[in-house]
Amino acid sequence: MKQHKLNCVQSSKGRYYQSPNTGKWYPSVTTVVNHESDAFWAEWRKDPKNAEISRKACDRGNRLHSMIEEYLQEQKVPTMLPDIENFNLIKPYLDRISKIHAIETPLFSDRILMAGRVDCIGDYDGEISIIDFKTSSKAKTESQIKNYMHQTTAYSMMWEEFYGQPVNQIVILMVTGEGELLEFVRKPKDYRKSLIRVVRSYWDKNSFKEVQEIANGIFEDTLRS
Repeated sequence: MKQHKLNCVQSSKGRYYQSPNTGKWYPSVTTVVNHESDAFWAEWRKDPKNAEISRKACDRGNRLHSMIEEYLQEQKVPTMLPDIENFNLIKPYLDRISKIHAIETPLFSDRILMAGRVDCIGDYDGEISIIDFKTSSKAKTESQIKNYMHQTTAYSMMWEEFYGQPVNQIVILMVTGEGELLEFVRKPKDYRKSLIRVVRSYWDKNSFKEVQEIANGIFEDTLRS
């Protein structure tokens, strides 16, 4: 499988990746699917206590991702503490992935104008799936994680666009701070219409030309540094 190396830049408005086909910069999947709640979370993080909560949650999620990646790639059970309990919660579900097609792999789309790095594409219970690993302080319902459904649906569309292989299953595996593992197995076709609505909403608020100017400016500054 040919993998694409994508240039990436970060701005105050989001993360952007450069398409190797067109040379244009596209917003990351998370930048797009989360844009409708950006204002709320920006205000929430102004409180120093909330900012610290957010930082710790991000660190915890990154550590879990690192353990999962190591296990899936090398079959090594990690010993990282104190997060080993979270890993032990998710491990039985990782063992249901029988074949790995991609881990932390860059994907992009010249059709829906997005890009990003997919957590995992693998055969989950025998069916090729986009698999996303999440952490949360408390349990969430499906209606509360629609952005995750949109995220995985976008990756399913990107995979099919460039590799010609349909992906008809998306999987969210969520470890909560309450010691639960939540599993959501769904069909991406059920979220494509609402994903496109979110994409259109993003571009209603953001100028494609401005995105190019912001990203090119940051990228050129990086090259000069």
